[in-house]
Amino acid sequence: MSDVKTEAEQYVAQLHEGLTQPRDHECLACYVERMVTEFGCDNKLRWARRWRGMCAPRAVALERRLEDRGGFCDCEVLYNVYPERLPEDAHTPLLPCAGVGRRGSTKPCAKPLPPRCDW
Repeated sequence: MSDVKTEAEQYVAQLHEGLTQPRDHECLACYVERMVTEFGCDNKLRWARRWRGMCAPRAVALERRLEDRGGFCDCEVLYNVYPERLPEDAHTPLLPCAGVGRRGSTKPCAKPLPPRCDW
């Protein structure tokens, strides 16, 4: 019975790894947006930390910089640090990340911003 349990745990861990892996050249803003949309926010910088650990391990001040701009959890990173990147409503599909050129860059990509209502 423990073999089945171990196999199931390994399978779930592999699924988690595959689903939450940053894409090639995916910027921090797009990654956090994609993860919060898919898996929600746990009131921590879980996704920002995961991205930093996998894509920009030398960016040791990233969390402090996000917090200095009001990003104390992943959803606050979207609302306070990158508010211009949020769609008008939940029905607007996410645009794909335009990518960053340099590995380890914590700057957002240059993907087109979602349309805004002008009224």
